[in-house]
Amino acid sequence: MSKQFSTLLLAEPIQHAIADMGFVDMTPIQEQAIPVVLAGQDVMGAAQTGTGKTAAFTLPLLQRMLGHENASMSPARHPVRALVLLPTRELADQVAGQVAQFAKHTKLRSAVVFGGMDMKPQVAELKKGVEILVATPGRLLDHLEAKSVSLGQVEYVVLDEADRMLDIGFLPDLQRILAHLPQKRTTLLFSATFSAEIKRLAESYLQNPVLIEVARPNATASSIEQTFYQVGEDDKRRALLQLFRQYGDQQAFVFVNSRLGCARLARSLERDGVRTAALHGDKSQDERLKALEAFKVGEVDLLICTDVAARGLDIKDVPAVVNFDVPFHAEDYVHRIGRTGRGGASGLAITLATPHDERQLREISKLIGKPVEPQSLPLERGGRPERRSANAQGDAPQRDSRAPAGEGHEREARENRAGKTDSRENRERDTRSRRNDDRTAYRRPAQASARDPFFDKPYEPSADEAATAHWEIDTRPAAATQRRSGNIKPKKKVAALLKAS
Repeated sequence: MSKQFSTLLLAEPIQHAIADMGFVDMTPIQEQAIPVVLAGQDVMGAAQTGTGKTAAFTLPLLQRMLGHENASMSPARHPVRALVLLPTRELADQVAGQVAQFAKHTKLRSAVVFGGMDMKPQVAELKKGVEILVATPGRLLDHLEAKSVSLGQVEYVVLDEADRMLDIGFLPDLQRILAHLPQKRTTLLFSATFSAEIKRLAESYLQNPVLIEVARPNATASSIEQTFYQVGEDDKRRALLQLFRQYGDQQAFVFVNSRLGCARLARSLERDGVRTAALHGDKSQDERLKALEAFKVGEVDLLICTDVAARGLDIKDVPAVVNFDVPFHAEDYVHRIGRTGRGGASGLAITLATPHDERQLREISKLIGKPVEPQSLPLERGGRPERRSANAQGDAPQRDSRAPAGEGHEREARENRAGKTDSRENRERDTRSRRNDDRTAYRRPAQASARDPFFDKPYEPSADEAATAHWEIDTRPAAATQRRSGNIKPKKKVAALLKAS
């Protein structure tokens, strides 16, 4: 039986905020991690998605930072003491909202900075002073270079979705950020997946960390029903539409592997009358936030997205996730399907696989520890015009259902042969008729009674044509003509259209 939050040694303002949010019982990761963080130890926590990892590190950090709480208006009295780093803008915005809710009855300040937005409002917020800073690595480096934030008094560092933060793409930025932090600090790492390489790398940043694994590593939630369908590459969109109608037009995340594929699929589904929105890295931050908000309030049925939305997004009561493309990395599959079945609720995860995805499916099966056996999906051939019947085409009549099968087939064959013969004769008759009509319609023009001898004469220039044109006659004095050198080529004379009077 899980413990309740009321059993924790948390201050009354924090307990008040927990009650306001409706939390009563702790999840396993919260039950095990909160006491360890309260004791000031480094933690490496692994738990399934949707199990409340944000509260597992936010609540004990707020409790430990209450000693620095003050009502001073001076920014110097509110230095950054806790830094929370996340890989995506949407996740940073979500975590910042939860931190603000947990700290709303305290005097601790929090702020969030991420890319895609104007830096000026963020700089103004940072200059007021904040104790808890939630950030993405790229934008935080921008503020460090602009000297709009100082990390010299940071006591706690949290890497949420740590496997992605320690990935080769984020590692250089992360190392530059950690160089600005004090050596003495508490470091917390939380994620749903931890490979052996990530664990070894993480240990180099932690000091005697406590490893907390509340489930088998890289496990998926038991409340999520996972289904794999084998379809052709060209049939994926039709399969998605069929499944969407089959499950009653329920909301779902639809994950694709590329930004271009995301945009194309969203446009195609919109033409089919489905309310969709696209979410990928080429969208501006304002467009991404609007797409998420429209999905949350029910204005969008299918949110077509790349893996930018696969991590940490907590949208309640999303019934299904569809992997339109099988992810390149098996760990991304665990994060994708974690967008449904949040907080112990039931969910459905559907994956559309092609024959070329066998390698990825084997890796997924090895990671989650379950067999992956794609099943066939019979596709409805809807939307295509049906063939007209034989009667509608003017061919032989349909076979009489009351006649015996053998007799009916023979009769049908005879009628078909007769119909073909008749139709061939009719075509030949029509062709001959058209030729006769053409001959009747065409009348050759009557020949001239006698040729005009004028047109048989050869060309003879007239007397006027033989004469020299007036513009070619040299009217200059003879003396001027003689003074000209023989090496000078005379100008070509051109007739004037308008003669000066």
